[in-house]
Amino acid sequence: MTRPFRFGVQSSSAASRSEWISQARLVESLGYSTLTMPDHFTEQLAPVPALMTAADATTTLRIGALVWDNDYKHPVVFAKEMATMDVLSDGRLEIGIGAGWMISDYEQAGIAYDAAGVRIDRFVEGLAVIKGALSGEKFSYAGKHYEISGYTGHPRPVQSLPPILIGGGGKRVLGIAAREADIVGINGTMAAGVVGPEAISTMTAAAVDDKVAITKAAAGGRFEAIEMNIRAFMVKVTDDRSKAMSGIAGAIGVDVSMVEETPFALIGTPGQIVEDLIRRRERWGFSYVIVGQEDIESFAPVVAELAGK
Repeated sequence: MTRPFRFGVQSSSAASRSEWISQARLVESLGYSTLTMPDHFTEQLAPVPALMTAADATTTLRIGALVWDNDYKHPVVFAKEMATMDVLSDGRLEIGIGAGWMISDYEQAGIAYDAAGVRIDRFVEGLAVIKGALSGEKFSYAGKHYEISGYTGHPRPVQSLPPILIGGGGKRVLGIAAREADIVGINGTMAAGVVGPEAISTMTAAAVDDKVAITKAAAGGRFEAIEMNIRAFMVKVTDDRSKAMSGIAGAIGVDVSMVEETPFALIGTPGQIVEDLIRRRERWGFSYVIVGQEDIESFAPVVAELAGK
């Protein structure tokens, strides 16, 4: 099954309420499906109130995060916030959630940065608690990290269970995503806790082939029901594709061929980018593509050409 394209914008901040609302309305008016935010302790707006403000200012724009960190909130608290956002947005929420990766957040906040396996174990348990809390039914859960006793989540979301997005770059997280998520985001490997050479080296086309293969194998028969997502980090709409690719390759220390082939880059004229996206959907299944706040207007012709097709 070939899914139609939809597009999102990953944004983080604005100087004022009016600027944030104007940005959300622009994103919606240009045909983007979703406004997402990161969940870090850096210079950004807090995602829950900011996304709710964006939803309140729009009518069709979906809201979510890339991604909320399971370690930053107890899953019962998080589930209640998510259910409330879904109710108050009339069912426009997507729940992007992960195990947490950015070491500076943990260090600055004094949160223990446990080994990746421990963080992922806790995330798996947190996800089970979140799903239980969003069900509206009384449930209990006993795990190593969380223990829930006779809890009934309220309110119930408008969407019986808002779509869950899990992104990953490693085999274990991709397997969890394939089994548990509605939307699987393919990412670089972030085990180092920072964006650096390790992450970039795992964003090649060949690495993405491997990551998609892992997802397919773990998903089994449910793969056709999964929406495949990618966040394009290197976006440049330009008439001089070759020059832009060379510049980006030099900046991140890779061969131009890597930039030409990786699905994390969208570079060229709108027509060239449209052709690349169609080829990449055929190769990897990516139909849900998210670009950055700085790309909203320049990337709009691509959205106009492909959204819903």
